[in-house]
Amino acid sequence: MEERTRAYLRGRFRDHYRRTEITPPPAANEREWGFIPWTDGPGTTMVRHRSLLELGDLSEFLVRKRPRHVYFSAGQFRDPGASSMGAKDWQSADLVFDLDADHLPSVTLGEDTYAEMLAKCKGALLRLLDFLEDDFAFEDVEIVFSGGRGYHVHVRDENVQQLDREHRREIVDYVRGIGLEFDELIETETVAGLGRKTPTERRLLRIDGGWGARTHDHFMEFVDDLLGMDEEAALERLQAFDGIGEGKAQATLSAARNNREGLADGNVTVHTAVSQLAERFASTAVGRDNAPIDEPVTTDTNRLIRLPGSLHGGSGLETLRLGRDEIDDFEPLIDAVPETFRGQEIAIDVTDGGVVELGGDIFTVSEGDQSVPEYVGVFLMARGKAEKEKE
Repeated sequence: MEERTRAYLRGRFRDHYRRTEITPPPAANEREWGFIPWTDGPGTTMVRHRSLLELGDLSEFLVRKRPRHVYFSAGQFRDPGASSMGAKDWQSADLVFDLDADHLPSVTLGEDTYAEMLAKCKGALLRLLDFLEDDFAFEDVEIVFSGGRGYHVHVRDENVQQLDREHRREIVDYVRGIGLEFDELIETETVAGLGRKTPTERRLLRIDGGWGARTHDHFMEFVDDLLGMDEEAALERLQAFDGIGEGKAQATLSAARNNREGLADGNVTVHTAVSQLAERFASTAVGRDNAPIDEPVTTDTNRLIRLPGSLHGGSGLETLRLGRDEIDDFEPLIDAVPETFRGQEIAIDVTDGGVVELGGDIFTVSEGDQSVPEYVGVFLMARGKAEKEKE
């Protein structure tokens, strides 16, 4: 990036911060702060181990330094400005989750557009929130569009603040479905019936929540599809599973037809063949419903995370807090375009052209000198695809 481009972006970032009110995180004075300035060269220099007291008033700091990126720590410390982590004296930490579109298994790099990647990332965010709200019943949850490739979620419930790395890793494993065993989803109840001298045990799939409910949902969807087929098609569908031959397929279909109500109640052990089939849907649930979060972010009790309200120096988009009811309608490539960069055009020299979907429009940008809406120019310059043209 040329100095002319850096100077332009520094100036426009400052203009944005002059007109934007930034709300700091809770206990801001107890957190470490860091930022990346607009420095020369291909690398980046992180300035960290700063307390808010050292930075001064946050709004004034952002206007004065107009950083490329700005961060605060998930952890809270007695001395957040100490130069080593040990000297900071850790006290507690938020539970932070990071969803990055580049790391989603459903994203194909080089094929999916930026907008498509972000749409898939929103789907992963909604799955993550299902875990946090339904399975863990967390209440103090802050959702943030990162300004780049995905979303951050901050959990600040009191009962997570003291969790160590290993306990946080257990939460990661749960939401990603790592190590999930079907038997863990089964509960056993004792059944006494007429004509029985001794009680018997019945194994039921837990369907009141968690991975049991997710497994059951996928299994019952399959069962209902199966029961809607003619017999030949249903048997063929069952035999598509490894290990299910003609005889087992017939037994499974008969058991499903005769026990649909019991299966809906979680009694998947009405027949051995049905139980074996249901077990396969635990892996189906993991594949479709897991939240592919970035594990090192969640387990790191000292992690630096991007400041909501700040600008992302790799896109020029705004890092935005989102209300839970705003997510469905949120369009990151429209809603995160700063007002500061709207309403005017600038001249740039494009070095890497292509299609840019931003601000509700689609631009086909060719290489060379041209005039574009400023938010498109800032986006391309921040991503290293253009330089500021000489005035």
